[in-house]
Amino acid sequence: QVQLVESGGGSVQAGDSLRLSCQVSGRTSGTVMAWFRQAPGKEREFAASITWNMPNTFSADSVKGRFTISRDNAKNTVDLQMNRLKSEDTAVYYCAAGYGNTAYRTSTSAYPFWGQGTQVTVSS
Repeated sequence: QVQLVESGGGSVQAGDSLRLSCQVSGRTSGTVMAWFRQAPGKEREFAASITWNMPNTFSADSVKGRFTISRDNAKNTVDLQMNRLKSEDTAVYYCAAGYGNTAYRTSTSAYPFWGQGTQVTVSS
């Protein structure tokens, strides 16, 4: 079992930066962690993922070069550093966890564990 609690959301201006954090409890070894986001009226979409062991990362094209996912083994956190935010980044951001050794997991069905979400609002 894995429990996830997100923090760090808020309201910012376009071009600003924001850092989201996901506190992970339970098993971490052999897991892949991800950040998804869901805008109003849209489906939940993949943003970035990272394997916990010998970390490999993968990012969606929409955030590549602006968002960076990382994990802190000592703190048991998975962070999403978001730079050069755009209004279209406005969404509820969810931390998710699944089992595997590849970061190339972009489907929600690959992640059985989810946090409650944190709102990110970017004003233009």
